[in-house]
Amino acid sequence: MAEFDAIDALLAAAGQEVPLPPAQERRFLREELNLSRAQLAQALGVSPSTVGGWEAGRDPGGEVREKYAYFLEGARTKLDAAAAAGAPDDATVPVPAAGDVLVSGDDDPAEAEGTVGPDDANSGVLSTPQPCVLCGQPARHQVEGFPQHLDPAECGTATPVPTPLEEPAALMKEPRQPAAARKPVRAASGVKVVPVGRRVQAASDTPDLIGSAVAAALAEHSGDVEAAAAALIKRAIPDAMALLDHTRKGGRYDVVAHPWLPDILRKQSARGADQVWEARPKWSRPELPAGEHEITALDINGAYLSALKTHLPLGQLEHTTGNHHDRRRAGLHLITPPAWDHEAVLPNPVGNRDEPGPLWVTEPTLRLLLRLSGPKHGLCDPPEIHESWTSGATEGLLEKFRIALKDARDRAISEDDTVTLEYVKAMYSKFVSTLGESNYNRELYRTDWMHLIRSQAFANLWWKAHRAYDEGLMVVRAMGTDELHVIGDWRAVFPEGRGVAEVKVKDTYTVGNDPDQPSQSTGNPS
Repeated sequence: MAEFDAIDALLAAAGQEVPLPPAQERRFLREELNLSRAQLAQALGVSPSTVGGWEAGRDPGGEVREKYAYFLEGARTKLDAAAAAGAPDDATVPVPAAGDVLVSGDDDPAEAEGTVGPDDANSGVLSTPQPCVLCGQPARHQVEGFPQHLDPAECGTATPVPTPLEEPAALMKEPRQPAAARKPVRAASGVKVVPVGRRVQAASDTPDLIGSAVAAALAEHSGDVEAAAAALIKRAIPDAMALLDHTRKGGRYDVVAHPWLPDILRKQSARGADQVWEARPKWSRPELPAGEHEITALDINGAYLSALKTHLPLGQLEHTTGNHHDRRRAGLHLITPPAWDHEAVLPNPVGNRDEPGPLWVTEPTLRLLLRLSGPKHGLCDPPEIHESWTSGATEGLLEKFRIALKDARDRAISEDDTVTLEYVKAMYSKFVSTLGESNYNRELYRTDWMHLIRSQAFANLWWKAHRAYDEGLMVVRAMGTDELHVIGDWRAVFPEGRGVAEVKVKDTYTVGNDPDQPSQSTGNPS
């Protein structure tokens, strides 16, 4: 019948989707060829997080599905051929079954290539609750495609997966196994298994690594405080990395530790700088009212420690163009900054810049400008964004690391423990300074993180200056990360002390001794 011709034609043209192997096998085939997710993503024309989604159970469609199936079939053929050439005739390459779980370290570079952001389809809030993979009760979140409770307290029968701890006195990490050497491990029948890289950490599994290291150093140097402090400061970088690794156990996100870097992050010469502008403030108020003024130089405690709480990109930076800012991502942005008409009372948020025109700024600087241009403050026009290098981001990536250092610092101050105090300070300051391509820290090459954390410290200082101005103080100078000079009752605005949320007095000085002089320059105090 003629009315069925169109349906017959549709059925004739329709084809079945190319079948794909189970998700565990997809990842296994890629890793056995020593290929990163970024490499495969580039060949297929997708993002690494998309490949990560396919390896967690999500299926591609259309033309990219055929390409992905072609790769997987080719990978299987290549591995079978290699196995046949180097093994008995009946030997085959092991492939994980549908119920198998791949076990890997949280920071493994091969796994980290597939970094996903907090809003990826595989990690987020479920529209309808699904059974938790740990306890079977309804859960409203998923991580890497697995429904589960994010808070262990909500998980009815979750059994913590045991995780090896570093020896506190040594603070050393075991070498990681390369991706090609990892083999699938079948889960025992009836045992609940946390998805890859998502291990539950019990409170009893959090030893005081900093306190143990200090105690060991003092014992080694027979109680000599200066010698113990010198020894601890010398090993501050590897100890900071070991502490970071420990605090990230059970973390939701993997990190690309050695990503490819765009040219803007590469030094122009051996001793030169890259193209990123950190907006470091170096500002002095042009003029003061007539008369004599007592100025207090305030020291902002733990500036870099506080700056560890900032939006950090997780994966390799990806390039985009256009005047658009995605708050779910973070990185570097080429902008034309707005005009700043408040130089007489507040520093320029972009810092002291001599040349006009576009410049590369970091996420904290851009967010500062966007906030100042918003309806709440209205201090400037919005910056114009030309292009960006960004990745999915989270503000809490270093939060456990920061809190561990802050708690140790607070205890050291309360107990007048100078050894621990100097050790902790060296840990977080050297951690930030060696995040780039440093010979002293080869575990984490994230030059973008280094710039972002520094810029966050500068942005934090700017907000301190704005708060002082907003509370009626006269801001006289803002320098670097931790120096703010003000006139007025600053104790009514800032709490005094040595804690991270407090400030302490660095210096006091007087300017404007000549009452007949209409104004007094605020040059450097003697």
